[in-house]
Amino acid sequence: MRMNAARAKKRRARHELPTPVTNGMDLVFGLGASGLSVARYLMRKSANAIYVDTRNNPPALDALMEMQPDANVSLGRPPISLLRGVSRVIVSPGIPDNDPFIAAARRQGLQVVSDIALFVAEARAPFVAITGSNGKSTVTTLIAMMCEADGRRSLAGANLGTPALDLLTEETPDFYVLELSSFQLQRTPSLPAEVAVLLNISPDHLDWHASADEYRAAKYRIYRQARAAVFNRSDASVPSQLPASIPTISFGMDRPAEGQYGILVEDGQVFLARGEQLLLAASEMALVGAHNQANALAALAAGELLGLSLSPMLQVLNEFPGLPHRMQFVRQLNGADYINDSKATNIGAATAAVDSVPGPVLLIAGGDGKGGEFGEFAKAVCTKLRAAILIGRDAPLIADAFDQLAPVYMAANMKNAVVKATELAQPGDTVLLAPACASFDQYRNYQHRGDDFTDLVRALPS
Repeated sequence: MRMNAARAKKRRARHELPTPVTNGMDLVFGLGASGLSVARYLMRKSANAIYVDTRNNPPALDALMEMQPDANVSLGRPPISLLRGVSRVIVSPGIPDNDPFIAAARRQGLQVVSDIALFVAEARAPFVAITGSNGKSTVTTLIAMMCEADGRRSLAGANLGTPALDLLTEETPDFYVLELSSFQLQRTPSLPAEVAVLLNISPDHLDWHASADEYRAAKYRIYRQARAAVFNRSDASVPSQLPASIPTISFGMDRPAEGQYGILVEDGQVFLARGEQLLLAASEMALVGAHNQANALAALAAGELLGLSLSPMLQVLNEFPGLPHRMQFVRQLNGADYINDSKATNIGAATAAVDSVPGPVLLIAGGDGKGGEFGEFAKAVCTKLRAAILIGRDAPLIADAFDQLAPVYMAANMKNAVVKATELAQPGDTVLLAPACASFDQYRNYQHRGDDFTDLVRALPS
């Protein structure tokens, strides 16, 4: 369905033949937050574009109509003929590479790029690039706060918060700090990061990527043109991906070598450390959980490569309590803690969440499993569970994985799950929302899911 934006809503039900596309036009595929930021960028450039979305009512359509009433918009499954005269396809992150329209664009030799590719071409300040299956939002935020604490102006965004292209409308900072997804990395041919950070890799987004190997390869792209790199030394496959002759610093949860970041234990107390230098007791961090100790170490390593001073970086770790929906303490009730980790949308994140809390866990999990294998997840966490309380579309798959390993309860919705967890919880337990799944089968996004959990928990009678 092809029309200008001003007529789009009124005529969604009608199908029209595509109108000619002027030579050299950009095609923007996907009208969500990312696509709208691309539209704003192209308008600043006075560039011609056609906007495409397979949905009849994409979330950013109204905003596009208000911003550009004469925009050329195609809604519904786009015909291949729309590619006639197009020179470049700018694709939103959520659209997989195996989409037939993208495949057709590639067959025609068209550039298929992300918004990050446009950002890289325009940015006039160095940028830090952070990726990983888990923890990237926290580390992105920590690095940005550490820059500010050391008197360096920073702007953070991309996959987190403000779209990357919108950052370009602000006064040029000392550093951009970008959280990047595997989707964005796969479609960004050039990425000369001042510092590139890869936190970890665990199976995720196998409904988007063709294989686990493709997913891993997309993550490795972050190092391709980096000027310095931070890597997790627990992953033996990563060092071979680092460019030769650039500064590198590793981090890990073991004893660090000289100049590296890790963990030291002195008199039974856990410390963040650089080599043999004790930096900060883990108990003095505002962030909760062992996985956040790893996130803090990665941020410190990146900050060192950026030339930040140690003292303000440690002050940030002492004060920053974490982002919402990431190991967010909600309340204590009858001696049991309730924690919202709705951002744990994959198996690796949920495993880390369970491992990071003491005592028995009442785990609330489930949703859209994104093709993940739950057998290893069940084996990894079962010894800590008092029970698994499962919700959502793939709850039966997760229940099968936990069969004979831990007690399992099925819940029709989050309210029933919270009620069941409260019935089962004992003093010293943790009721943990760590879904290991995406939220879209029941919620708008992981934030909506986490807010529902938090509201329900706070409403429980004391």
